Amino acid sequence: MKRTLAMALMVMSTVAFAADDFKATYKLTMTQTAQHPYGVGAQKLADIVKERTNGRIQIKPFNDSVLAKGEREMLEGLQQGTIDIYVGSTGPVGNFSPSMLIVDIPFLFRDNAHVDKVLDGPIGKQLLADVDKSGFKGLAFWENGWRHLTNNKVAAKTPEEAKGLKIRTMENKAHILAFKTAGLNPTPMAYSEVYSALQVGVIDGQENPVAVFYASKLYETQKYFALTGHVYSPALVLFSQKKWDRIPKDDQEIIAKAAQEVALFERKLNRDDEEKKLKEMEGKGLVVVRDVNKPAWQKSMQPAFDEFAKQFGKDKIDAIINTK
Repeated sequence: MKRTLAMALMVMSTVAFAADDFKATYKLTMTQTAQHPYGVGAQKLADIVKERTNGRIQIKPFNDSVLAKGEREMLEGLQQGTIDIYVGSTGPVGNFSPSMLIVDIPFLFRDNAHVDKVLDGPIGKQLLADVDKSGFKGLAFWENGWRHLTNNKVAAKTPEEAKGLKIRTMENKAHILAFKTAGLNPTPMAYSEVYSALQVGVIDGQENPVAVFYASKLYETQKYFALTGHVYSPALVLFSQKKWDRIPKDDQEIIAKAAQEVALFERKLNRDDEEKKLKEMEGKGLVVVRDVNKPAWQKSMQPAFDEFAKQFGKDKIDAIINTK
């Protein structure tokens, strides 16, 4: 009995020592700039983790697709363990964790308050748990934002007006189907290629939140910014499961808690700056189309909504819609 107790104490002390002695540096990747809310949030996450681990754990943000060309490549790197942390939109994650596609259904969310209730509640927790089956550790929902349509040809107040436009989308089934049913021509493309594709006219436009459009200076290549708000796009903080499993439990808790704290900061930053960025871009010549016919856009994308309701189950869709 004494020997068993002594061995248990020895194991416990070894684990404690290992946790206190654990040191690591992790590479965090994103498609966006250091000035984008992703970049600001990533730096804040790095600062908090460094402080709370007394410098033992360092997070190094790499912006502008430096470590991988697009989000799919980033996620594949995460699975393989060649990339440690991903901050990016949920869109491509649905190709690895199908249940995540539900949040990209058009016109699913009412407003920011509804978004927060869903993502910070049981539904969001379950979606993060589902991600854990795909070689990722889901830590938190940050924010990409409400997606809007931009192009060089028409104001796009209605889907009829925008019909036939060649629009870059993410590699996301929900987004592609939504634009097809609305009569546009969705063209999946890595985000790193979008600026040049718009510049030379390979595509007519794209769809993204204000912060993404602003940070990448896409207003230099586009004339019209229609506030369609057709999809709310969350962002995810994902850790490579291979790397996560090697981190002592106490340090895992520090990192996870920090990611959740920064979620509140990053969302607020994104929302507070949106109108200011729109006004600044208008000053540079961008036409911001505010009188968009949202009911017409919603009606045009209803077939996509219905199709995904069948896939995910009406009960799950209703659970999101009825969250208050």
